[in-house]
Amino acid sequence: MPSNVEIKAKVHDVQQLIQNAKQLSKSEGHIITQQDTFFKVLTGRLKLRNFLNGSGQLLFYERPDVDGPKLSNYSISPTTDPDGLTKVLADALGIMGVVKKERLLYMVGQTRVHVDTVEGLGHFMELEVVLNDGQSLEDGESIALRLMEELGVKKEDLIIGAYVDLLLAKK
Repeated sequence: MPSNVEIKAKVHDVQQLIQNAKQLSKSEGHIITQQDTFFKVLTGRLKLRNFLNGSGQLLFYERPDVDGPKLSNYSISPTTDPDGLTKVLADALGIMGVVKKERLLYMVGQTRVHVDTVEGLGHFMELEVVLNDGQSLEDGESIALRLMEELGVKKEDLIIGAYVDLLLAKK
């Protein structure tokens, strides 16, 4: 199962973060609109990511709910029928929650830098350091912490869990 090291944080100055991400990635970034439907499962998380253009991905992942860098093991399968697959999974498992977001994606080396605007929550930053063969959790943590600093993200802004958890906690 592929692995990455993730960091997620609340963003207070989204324009400054975008400027820093553009500078580090040497790109304008890529806009991705997503609707993630999370399903009720006993372990890990299962979500159907709908790109709202007739394509999507079914993702299963396991990661601890702690702040700071965390290891995430995941599996991904593409789909050309995200609406139909969402209905089947909803009927079989039930829906835990839905997250709607606009994501600006920047690539910095082996790291995906996401600047997310999440409906009902606001602005966030997520780093996904995709681990290469032979790289350790510590290697990924080191990269994530360095990038966090270069992007201007403060340790006190780190969050625990997924966006769906934050939305469910607001209810």
